[in-house]
Amino acid sequence: MALQRVAASGVIAVMAICALMQDAQGDQGDPMKLSSEAFSAGGKIPERFTCEGANISPPLAWIGVPEGARSLALVVDDPDAPDPAKPQRTWVHWVVYNIPPEASGLGEALKELPAGSIEGINDWGEVGYSGPCPPIGTHRYVHTLHALDSAIHAERPLSKRDLEAAMAGHIMATAQLVGTYRKGE
Repeated sequence: MALQRVAASGVIAVMAICALMQDAQGDQGDPMKLSSEAFSAGGKIPERFTCEGANISPPLAWIGVPEGARSLALVVDDPDAPDPAKPQRTWVHWVVYNIPPEASGLGEALKELPAGSIEGINDWGEVGYSGPCPPIGTHRYVHTLHALDSAIHAERPLSKRDLEAAMAGHIMATAQLVGTYRKGE
């Protein structure tokens, strides 16, 4: 009986210590999250962010960047190209890296990146954002944000493939937001 009381009080003490540690960490223990005020997770991306609209970048916001992160990298791509019924490749719409870890998002119709940020090359061979423009069907557009333990050093703007190679072994956390789009809807 006495042994059970000792064991129970030990469990309670461990639980109390864990609760105190969690309070001390605050949001640092929460996973990184990516969102947009323009569309919800799994929701339709508004036309203004597509080739049928103004083709401007949507607003993005994030929380929970891990302590010790040195930079962030964002990739927006379409894994359903060209036809969601028979996808053949992932089409890259936007690459941005060396985003400062203290940044909390990117604004709509982004004309100026946070200091030090670099836009990479999309699959149209251009630097910058190019919005959804699916040739057929409803496509998914995956917005992926990575927290990195270092900055990316490159002499030229990077493609997604080059960025992934540079990020290998440096990803601390990842968050995703998926939106959908179908032309004419």
